[in-house]
Amino acid sequence: MSPDLPPVVPSVTAELVAALSPRLRKRLDAGVTKLLARPAVREGDTVRIAVDDETDVVLRAPGGTVTGADAIHCGCLLAPDCLHRAAAASAAPVAEEAPAPAEVTEAGEGTGTAQPEPDAATAEQRAAARAVFDAAAAVLEAGTDGAGAVLQAELLHAAHTARLAGLPRASAAAVSVVTGVRAARSADPGHRLTDLAGALAGVLGVAHRLPHATGPDLTELRGTVRQPYRPDGSLRLYGLFSEPVLTATGYAGAVTWTADADGRLYTVSDVAPGGPARATGAADRAVRIGDTALTHRELSRAGLAVSGATVSPTGRLGAGAGVRAVRASGAAWRAEPLDRLWAVPAAEQVARALNGGQDLLFLEVTLAGTVREATGDCLLADCAGLPLRLATAHDDPALPHRDNLRLLAAAGGSRLRIVARLAPGPYPRALLLAVEHPTDPGARVDLGLDRLRRADLPAGAVAPPARAMATGDEAPLHLLRRRVHQVVPGGRRVLALAGNRPGDGARLRRLGLATAGDLLDDLHAAAADRSRDTFGRLLPADTGHFARAWLAAAVYTDEVERALCAAAWGAAVNEVSSPGRTL
Repeated sequence: MSPDLPPVVPSVTAELVAALSPRLRKRLDAGVTKLLARPAVREGDTVRIAVDDETDVVLRAPGGTVTGADAIHCGCLLAPDCLHRAAAASAAPVAEEAPAPAEVTEAGEGTGTAQPEPDAATAEQRAAARAVFDAAAAVLEAGTDGAGAVLQAELLHAAHTARLAGLPRASAAAVSVVTGVRAARSADPGHRLTDLAGALAGVLGVAHRLPHATGPDLTELRGTVRQPYRPDGSLRLYGLFSEPVLTATGYAGAVTWTADADGRLYTVSDVAPGGPARATGAADRAVRIGDTALTHRELSRAGLAVSGATVSPTGRLGAGAGVRAVRASGAAWRAEPLDRLWAVPAAEQVARALNGGQDLLFLEVTLAGTVREATGDCLLADCAGLPLRLATAHDDPALPHRDNLRLLAAAGGSRLRIVARLAPGPYPRALLLAVEHPTDPGARVDLGLDRLRRADLPAGAVAPPARAMATGDEAPLHLLRRRVHQVVPGGRRVLALAGNRPGDGARLRRLGLATAGDLLDDLHAAAADRSRDTFGRLLPADTGHFARAWLAAAVYTDEVERALCAAAWGAAVNEVSSPGRTL
């Protein structure tokens, strides 16, 4: 996937791949690799790729997005049903499909008009959900190593069908899997195996439950086209911090977090197709709300007075024509009204996050050096008696997260307020986003945008050597989690070749995790379940059976890890946080 190419809506990619002959489909992955190696030249809304000395592929993206198959043109003799057009669409980032005009209101956001709760899914929706499940199951069967452009296009086609059937949640979940698969196959530094496993479990879970859901459950599983914006009158906001956005899907920018006098959080974002340069530069662009000339970096330390505000359910501020905003004074983290964010006990904040609420944590910690993990060193801090691990929020070398964390390691003993994002696990862990300045009281550092210097540290500060510590995962849940994660890159064949280790299931049951042991045995049995015909030839695999066994194991693992995380923080959580997460 190339950030130099404009994003292409799923239906276009699906249409172009479907038009290929069987012979060309076999060559599509090689065609994508070859095309990605060629330079792309952008001229306004047009991107031109020189396939060879005589042939160009041209992508026209008015408004920044390719929305029709006729917007991708190739000059070769096999066009329009040529390999080059399909390869260009498959190499480009996946774009969001715009909602229908009737669904659009201020600033291009959804109306959010309340609809009556449906009694049951329609026949069209049930068929669309089955198509999404089957296409996602095929991707899981092959694993990311085997899920090439053809399988991706089939899942994109299913996503488009689900959107037309009024299932935006399933559609968006399917698209997120495709972008995650592409990131994995291209060794994108932003790829995370756990994130892709979660995306696969998400799309399979939604598609599996939709045909049988009714009432409020069905309403949530269907989702909404866009998050509705509601009028919120006048707001007085105080800047908290800014963070860069750099996704595996080819989008980049910045998000600035603010809070009102009651501690409610609001965000202003500027995210668009782009790469690391856009992520680092967006902080110095003016925020897109009202007529204010404040940049994101400035707003993170200043304030904003907004009239005619519109707000999404997640707190994102709308930027419609009726919104007015002017600069106002900010507040320090230790002054009112922001001080109250840090007054909430950590356990309550974690419970809020695990129960589906905001996942930002406002903590006061004492830095205590570094601890060595498989993914690299992270900060160790004391948080009200809990040993907390603080990891980088993003590992891309263009962002200063990693360098800043290394410098902070030398400020051992410093007691600082931080903003972090919860990272669920069997021990307290969070992704560090912003921190009080180590030597300048009242100042703050946005760790993804600002760069700390040695002079910013306390005099004589020296980073201690990293310590190796136990993971804290005393329950052998890793025996199941490892198999769940192994399937994502390697597919069914990884478990079929590895075979079942009879002792693993027995060990899980012996230590009180009987369900985990049964699920592990079921997963191995489903992987090995291949029937043969009368001539001894293997019959086509039952991808649905394997996908359901994997989904059950993934959902169980997620819920147990959630419970372990709550126990580690001393947080109280609901038994089930979201209807879409259960089977």
